[in-house]
Amino acid sequence: MSNYADVVIIGAGIIGCSAAYNLAKKGCSVIVLEANDNIGNGGSTRNGGGVRQSGRDPRELPLIMYGIKNIWPTLSEELGVNVEYYQEGNLRLGKTDAHIKTLQGLTNSAVSCGLDVRMIGQDEAKAINPFLSNEVLGASWCPTDGHANPLLTTLAYYRKARQLGVRFFTGEKVVKINKIKGKARQVVTENNVYEGDKIIVAAGFASRSILNSVGIDVPMVPVLLETLVTEAVEPMFYQMLGTAAADFYGHQSTHGSFVFGVNSGMEPYAKPGSPVSSSSAASIACRGIMSYFPALADVKIVRTWAGWMDSCADHVPVISAVEEVPGLVVACGFSGHGFGISPTVGLLLSELAMDTKTTLDLKALRYDRFCR
Repeated sequence: MSNYADVVIIGAGIIGCSAAYNLAKKGCSVIVLEANDNIGNGGSTRNGGGVRQSGRDPRELPLIMYGIKNIWPTLSEELGVNVEYYQEGNLRLGKTDAHIKTLQGLTNSAVSCGLDVRMIGQDEAKAINPFLSNEVLGASWCPTDGHANPLLTTLAYYRKARQLGVRFFTGEKVVKINKIKGKARQVVTENNVYEGDKIIVAAGFASRSILNSVGIDVPMVPVLLETLVTEAVEPMFYQMLGTAAADFYGHQSTHGSFVFGVNSGMEPYAKPGSPVSSSSAASIACRGIMSYFPALADVKIVRTWAGWMDSCADHVPVISAVEEVPGLVVACGFSGHGFGISPTVGLLLSELAMDTKTTLDLKALRYDRFCR
C-alpha cells in the first residue's frame, strides 16, 4: 500500500522530524503527515533556540542532559548541516532580591539532579558578559548550556529523514485516528487514509483533538510566543540568556543578529493558525532587554514573528505509549521547552514505536499522570 508504513507520524515539526530520522536510521518505513503546507511552521521554527538545562523541571532535565552530552555536540556532522550549535553557557539574570531568591531555588533543584549550575554575583556575571547593566545583581550560571538555530535544525532532520526514505505529506490535516481490532491503525485526513503498525502523535496543540478521537486527553492550552530579530552586528556574546522574571530570553546568532523571545499574553487578540506578532509586545520586550543590556539600545529590529506553543497543564511534556490504545505513542505538551530536548525525544520515540527499552526512564512523563 502506498499509504502504509511501519510508523505514521502526525506532525512535521522538529519532534516529528527527529523521530522520523531515528526510525528510518533503524530501518523502519515512515510516513509523516503535516497539516500545514510547510515543514516546521509551528513552534519548531518559532522559538528562541535554547539548548538549556538550567531552569527546567526535574522530570525533563534528564532528557536535555543526555542530549547535551551525547547528541548536540556532533549533530551538525551527523545531519550534514551546520545547526549553529553553541555551548557558551546560560546566564539567567536577576535584578532584585526576589529574582535572586527565585534563581537560587531553581539552582538548588538542578544541583540536586546532578547539573553543574551555580549562583554568581554581579562581578562574576559581568566578567562573563561585560555588556550587562549595573541593575543586574546576580545570575545563575550553567557553563554547559547553549543554543542552536531552530529553523536549520528542523530542516536538517527533515532533509536527512528524506534521504533515508521517509515520506512527508504536507497539507494533510488529520481528522481522526481509527482503531482496528482495538489497536490504533488508521490515520484519517481530510483527503486520505493512511495506515501504520504504530502511530506517533506529535502535532503540538492539535494533538489534543486528534487524541480525543480515540478517547485520550492531554490537558493543554495554546500560548502565544512572540520573537524579534535584530540587524546583524559585530559579535558581542554567545551565551544563552534568560531572566528570573521570564520577561525575555534569547541569544546572538552566527549571522550576528540577536534573537529574543517573549511571552506576550496577547492570546485573546491573536489569529488562529499562523498569528501575527504585535507591535506592543516588541516595544515592551525591547524596554526590558535594554534594562539588562543598554549596549543594544541603538540596534534596530528588522523583523518579528509569532507562533503558538502547546502548554501542558503541569508545563512538562507527555512522551508516552498509550496502554488503552495499543499502537499509539504521544509526544506533545512541550510548553515551550521542546527544541532543546528534541534530539533526545526523537530517539526515545523511535524506541517506544519499536517496543524496545528506552534509553531514559519516561515514567514521570506518562500521559496518564493527570488521571491519578
